[in-house]
Amino acid sequence: MKICLVSKQQTLIALCREVLEELRGDGWELVISDTSSLPADGKLFIWDYEPGLDLSAVGLPELWGRHLLLAHRSELARLRDLLRTAMCWVLLKPVNRVALQCFLQQCCGLAARIARLEEARDTILECLLEANIRLQDYDQQRTNFLARAVHDLRAPLMALSGYCGLLLSQQLGSLANAQLEVLRRMQHSIKRLTRIVTATLELSTGRLVEAQPEWQEVDIHQCVDQALYEMMPVIEEKNLAVTVNLEPPVKPLRGDVFQIEQVLVNLLDNACKFTPRNGRVDLHGYSWFWERRSVRVRQPWLGAERRLGRSAQGNAYRLDISDTGPQVPESRLREIFQEYTAYAGSRDRSGGGLGLAICRMIVKAHQGEIFARNTPEGFGVAVVLPYPAEDGTVALAKSVQWRALPVEEPSSERALR
Repeated sequence: MKICLVSKQQTLIALCREVLEELRGDGWELVISDTSSLPADGKLFIWDYEPGLDLSAVGLPELWGRHLLLAHRSELARLRDLLRTAMCWVLLKPVNRVALQCFLQQCCGLAARIARLEEARDTILECLLEANIRLQDYDQQRTNFLARAVHDLRAPLMALSGYCGLLLSQQLGSLANAQLEVLRRMQHSIKRLTRIVTATLELSTGRLVEAQPEWQEVDIHQCVDQALYEMMPVIEEKNLAVTVNLEPPVKPLRGDVFQIEQVLVNLLDNACKFTPRNGRVDLHGYSWFWERRSVRVRQPWLGAERRLGRSAQGNAYRLDISDTGPQVPESRLREIFQEYTAYAGSRDRSGGGLGLAICRMIVKAHQGEIFARNTPEGFGVAVVLPYPAEDGTVALAKSVQWRALPVEEPSSERALR
């Protein structure tokens, strides 16, 4: 099934690639195109609509029902006037990942039968599409409300952190060592809560405003030490054995130090939370080869494939965080990184919250990958951060063709343990 995406927005192109890769099917091919070079054998056309875009092809009777328009809510009235009786699908921008995934999954599975739909089912489908647009509108309103609420939470948290700092400096009087230790732990908890609130705000508005990390050289050892320091009260309380084995990166890593520390804190917090008392948490870092090409995604303006052979040289740095806690059902390994997703009771590692979703958002902003897998002793999460190019910059999606990170390990020596 050939899918044509009419867009040059790199964020949307990357999202379509990721969603299609998650379908795990071999029957599709994504072609990035423009209005002047639409493939004649295309089965589905995805239009990134902006005012002035030529939509004449949408009105062709032989193409009805094979178009998906991505448009802002403010452009719906204009689209109705342009298309009139033409039949097409509509998703509101910014595109909801789950809605796009459901739509493409249905298209890939039902493409051969769409032409044979009866008139009654067409009517029902139109009603469902209208309901879907309204649900997306409600989702955007919820996002806006959450952003305002989270923004208001940051002010009192900053005040609490300031009061703790004032007491720790003993400017208001001397304190005993035990009192100072309690205040230090309080301040650490407030800092963690502030990070979570800030990341929640970024997650809720990330689809509306594309934020970029503050790039600088990253000392991965220092990031791990800071994350472990913040998690030490939980580690001591549950008497957990923590082992750290970090191999030096072959190249200096670049990224946002604050955000990488936050990813490590969230993942360690998740591991410590689900590891039973007297259990073990392992953290292993090493250089790793990450294959990011996809032979099923073509962008004509990029020219020929940059690399024809597979190289064994590490092009990324990988961090494995594993624990001896309960495993996750194989069918849920991808879902635990989605926001507000829960699957079962107290053993649910996603928690129905935002911790792992925030990790995924940050890692994606660093052009990396994060994935989970079960281990013989429990559960593990891997974070892959690409090494910078020769000029010191991290390769963006427009200069490389991506493929979803495989669950299989390249060798048993690199397995999570």
